Amino acid sequence: MTIMRIGRIIIVALFSVISFVSQAQDIHFSQFYMSPLNTNPALTGVMNCNTRLVANYRNQWAGVLGANAYNTYSVSYDQKVAVGRTDYFGIGGSLWSDVAGSLDFGTTQGRLSFSYAKKMGGYRESSHFLVLGADAAISQRRLSQDATAQIWASEHDGQGGVLEGANPDIAGMLNYDFIYADLAVGLLWFSIIDRENNFYGGLALHHVNRPNVTFQTDNSASIQPIGQRFTAHAGGQLWLSKGLYVVPGFVFLKQNSQVELNLGTNLRFAVGNSRTSDQSWQVGAWYRLTNRYVEPTAAGGESSVQFLHSDAFIMTARFDYDNFGLGFSYDLNISELRAASVGNGAFEFSLNYYICGPEKRAVYCPRF
Repeated sequence: MTIMRIGRIIIVALFSVISFVSQAQDIHFSQFYMSPLNTNPALTGVMNCNTRLVANYRNQWAGVLGANAYNTYSVSYDQKVAVGRTDYFGIGGSLWSDVAGSLDFGTTQGRLSFSYAKKMGGYRESSHFLVLGADAAISQRRLSQDATAQIWASEHDGQGGVLEGANPDIAGMLNYDFIYADLAVGLLWFSIIDRENNFYGGLALHHVNRPNVTFQTDNSASIQPIGQRFTAHAGGQLWLSKGLYVVPGFVFLKQNSQVELNLGTNLRFAVGNSRTSDQSWQVGAWYRLTNRYVEPTAAGGESSVQFLHSDAFIMTARFDYDNFGLGFSYDLNISELRAASVGNGAFEFSLNYYICGPEKRAVYCPRF
């Protein structure tokens, strides 16, 4: 493949990303199951212990963008508060930041999350819960004002180069730093079959209030609020044999015309007594599909969206020791961008820490 072809692939991919962020699509984690408050507010407080601390880090497209790679950081805290004999409130807070590209396109969000878990049936070690959740956030969106790093669509020559002497006037009509409010709601069902088998499924809707997140300062009709993001996710744990479990899951995201499906499974190997041990290790394989943009084949044509295609093969590993959970994943890029990325998509680290205390119950929910 020629250098020009690789360059055009990079440009097409980056234009797709620019289109993606210009409509304000959201962050995502391959280890979504280890970032519960970013997945669904109804997961707030859903844990076997009293308190949970979570940290996540994702680095993406370093093989293509080098020092301008996408970096996402997230930390969260949540806890459960008993209501009567069986129900719970969940209360939590999270902070995440995402920085991308040479313009340091960034979003930082601080969020408060709440949930209520209602026991629908069963007993201590075999029960079913319905959880309602919501969160409220304040977000900051920013863009570098460095003119030397700004290249606008009107400056591209259509062949992978930049027009000489181009002087777009859009840069003078930008709000480079602004704040907005954001709301989300969620629903979750989980069932504990016994100490070794459980499943869950949830739905969430983010950007319920559809805040306006454009950088443009004019009031043209083309300015649109952020698209609402719909999330569906499910997973669980199934016993296979002594000390061996399969831990499948999936998450489906849809926002505006963008969709993403991440599905797969981990194998969990418990150390010691599998019924009581908090020590285990996991390995897994996941597969992500997304939709893609197709360039017009004729002058004046419009880009079209092809539904789902292969985006990444994800290899995961996780280690749980007492109250600690440490996860690692690597995204092997298998889309057309692999010619430029050499397969280097993204890597992630996740850390969960639980504080249990005297109120810990043997089993009441899946462990994320």
